[in-house]
Amino acid sequence: MIFSPFERLVARRYLRARRKEGFISVIAGFSLAGIALGVATLIIVMSVMNGFRGELMGRILGLNGHLGVSSALSRGLTDFDAVAERLRGVDGVIRVTPISEGQAMATVRGNAAGVLVRGMRIEDIRSHPILSKSIVEGDLTQFDADTDIVIGSRFAARQGIAIGDRITLIAPRIRATAFGSVPRMKSFRVRAIFEIGMFEYDSTFLFVSLKAAQTFFRTGDGAVSSLEVMLSNADAVDKSRPLIFKAAGKPVRLLDWRRANASFFNAIQVERNVMFLILTLIIVVAAFNVISGLIMMVNDKGRDIAILRTMGATRGMIMRIFLLSGMSVGIFGTLAGFILGLTFSLNIDTIKGWLEGLTGGELFSAEIYFLSQLPAKVDAMEVVTVVCMTLALSLLATLYPAWRAARLDPVEALRYE
Repeated sequence: MIFSPFERLVARRYLRARRKEGFISVIAGFSLAGIALGVATLIIVMSVMNGFRGELMGRILGLNGHLGVSSALSRGLTDFDAVAERLRGVDGVIRVTPISEGQAMATVRGNAAGVLVRGMRIEDIRSHPILSKSIVEGDLTQFDADTDIVIGSRFAARQGIAIGDRITLIAPRIRATAFGSVPRMKSFRVRAIFEIGMFEYDSTFLFVSLKAAQTFFRTGDGAVSSLEVMLSNADAVDKSRPLIFKAAGKPVRLLDWRRANASFFNAIQVERNVMFLILTLIIVVAAFNVISGLIMMVNDKGRDIAILRTMGATRGMIMRIFLLSGMSVGIFGTLAGFILGLTFSLNIDTIKGWLEGLTGGELFSAEIYFLSQLPAKVDAMEVVTVVCMTLALSLLATLYPAWRAARLDPVEALRYE
């Protein structure tokens, strides 16, 4: 073994709290706590950032698709059924959904709000992997293609809407009549309420049948706004892009999820990298605490080191004793931080609920943080990186104090004893 039983015994006694040397042990304890808190905080923050990105990505892409295919020559995509059928034959494409959408004004009992109306075929609404599983009130079994609408929970709560109430949609484009220009209006009955958990969608998205949307926005039965394409692998959009262009058989414009949400996901990535850097500095500060604690220990144990040297201990033995003392603080601090960070990350939603019950307030408002719950996703590789980095910093922090102890001259140390 690298360390002999004698070296382990002396290192353990140097770290043990005794009345005379209690201050040294307190320094070691603070160093250990600093490393543990740094590691735990880094694991928790990185896990929350991973979970936040993954949850947003899943919900944004689950509702909007990985690729949007629209006409490059006109406002609407004509012959969309034939185009969709060809796109379904492309390798990697798992779903193609025709949609007709546009902005509108929704009025309920005198209250008005801007909304995004999306028209989809009834079977597509019922089989949608995100929407169909997010229905909290009502159901889609009796959905009427002409008069029914599905709204978000935040919109329903803000407007005081319940199942069966009616909503009037007003299109931004006006129509000319014998009595002058009037806006297009249509009344819908609320059939179901969904809650995806993302504030923007729950407060602004409304779903109607494709036929109703085409009639409301005057696109005609033969045209849709775009085709929503879902891929088996979201990161394979570059590979699928030329295949979809070719399969479309007509001039189309493609908008993938990375371009549509580039600023949003780039901001999350930048924030994630900055947080990693800042929290790594916390661990570096804790490593400096290890250095200062060991230097104080060397100064305090100068007489003991000199006696050990006169009894036959080599410089290498002295160096290994203090290396072991410092590494023990680093190893146990890293282990404690690893356990604390992992426990916190895996139970973060429970802890959040407990803190909200204790404080009586909402810690993470969905209006600010987009999500109604706090997700966390532990990445094994990131945890291993944090642990290895902390152990390496702890080893580097012990080198100088251990070298200083090894080169201590016994004669100088015992001169005034």
